Amino acid sequence: MKVKVLSRNPDDYVRETKLDIQRVPRNYDPTLHPFEVCREYTRALNATKLDRVFAKPFLTALDGHRDGVNCMAKHTTSLSTLLSGSCDGEVKVWNLSKRECLRTIQAHEGFVRGMVVRFCGTSFFTVGDDKTIKQWKMEAPGYGEAVEPLNTILGKTVYTGLAHHQKEGVFATCGQQVDIWDEQRSSPIRSFTWGVDSFSSVHFNPVETELLASCASDRSIILYDMREAAPLKKVIMTMRSNTLCWNPMEAYYFTSCNEDYNLYTYDMRYLNKPVIVHVDHVSAVLDVDYSPTGKEFVSASFDKTIRIFPKDAGHSREVYHTKRMQHVICVKWSSDNRYILSGSDEMNIRLWKASASEKLGVLAPREKNAANYRAKLREKFKHFPQIRRIAQHRHLPKAIYYQAKELKAMKDARRRKEKNVRSHSKPGSVPVLSEKEKHVVTVVK
Repeated sequence: MKVKVLSRNPDDYVRETKLDIQRVPRNYDPTLHPFEVCREYTRALNATKLDRVFAKPFLTALDGHRDGVNCMAKHTTSLSTLLSGSCDGEVKVWNLSKRECLRTIQAHEGFVRGMVVRFCGTSFFTVGDDKTIKQWKMEAPGYGEAVEPLNTILGKTVYTGLAHHQKEGVFATCGQQVDIWDEQRSSPIRSFTWGVDSFSSVHFNPVETELLASCASDRSIILYDMREAAPLKKVIMTMRSNTLCWNPMEAYYFTSCNEDYNLYTYDMRYLNKPVIVHVDHVSAVLDVDYSPTGKEFVSASFDKTIRIFPKDAGHSREVYHTKRMQHVICVKWSSDNRYILSGSDEMNIRLWKASASEKLGVLAPREKNAANYRAKLREKFKHFPQIRRIAQHRHLPKAIYYQAKELKAMKDARRRKEKNVRSHSKPGSVPVLSEKEKHVVTVVK
């Protein structure tokens, strides 16, 4: 004999307090909800509109430098600590949570060209126009102690870039050549050259820690392995690359920012053409930095804007600008994936939200659930014309708007010309390169 028993859990229908919402049982059978898609579309449209209404990304500006901010460095173990170097040789250590400067060091004569924090976070290195490499203690000196570097290395040439190994006491500098240094020695343990006058930047791979890459003055990007005696590969672009950044989650991929207003994402195994070309800037791109998740990166440009790109998209999802911000020299994405920091010519460091409409502070569980629900709705209906138009619309400064319009007209004209040449070319003649294939001139192994 079968006995059916009704079982009820009081948690399903009893409120914890009288202020809670009444819990109503719901039958999820789709036949009982014929207008569910219509309702969800309306909610997605409202969520998209509210997302743009509450998009206020700018948080604060850290002022205190007396010259343009030339470089920045994130602390490896502290989320709230940032280091910045300016064009007058001054280095400042900032507390981002309090939004104040902790200490100021007159580190170099002339520009501070590069700055990096040691992997353990106890000290940091700087290079400048005075041909020196200096190591500084992260903690402020005690009362009565002089502000002196822990170590100073006098070089023969000006160093233009600096990078530190992720796990060992080894760092790399670039100038007339790429040098690998041991922290305990005053001369490089290895030097790399490949027929280049000078290098502008050097970066270690955060995943494959023995690999590093540099951008050179002959429009090339060169890859190195510290365990090898010679460089690995060299790819020559049509215009010079200013700097590059490795994807922190995918070891083979890196993105370089170029003087031709574009960014190029490469797979280091196949350097004959870029994986994707990121367009939208209307002037030279000066710096790039990946988010800790590796899904997005932020770029800084001479056109006075910073843009956020998904790693697999050709166009930016967000553009940030203010009336007073001048040429953006350097940019960093915070290690908690929530903030972006930019340093520009007019001596300010600006703090932005990575997600423009994100609500800061502690959220109640219901607020979190509602935000996640709205995000899922926007993702589900993102290809609908009206929602896509509202989500993609951005207000741009007049100069950038008209310059982008002019660049688009030039590209369309070039594309039409190539199409006509290709259609009238005879069989057996030299093929016309496409726009994507023109970006790389040659790959040297």
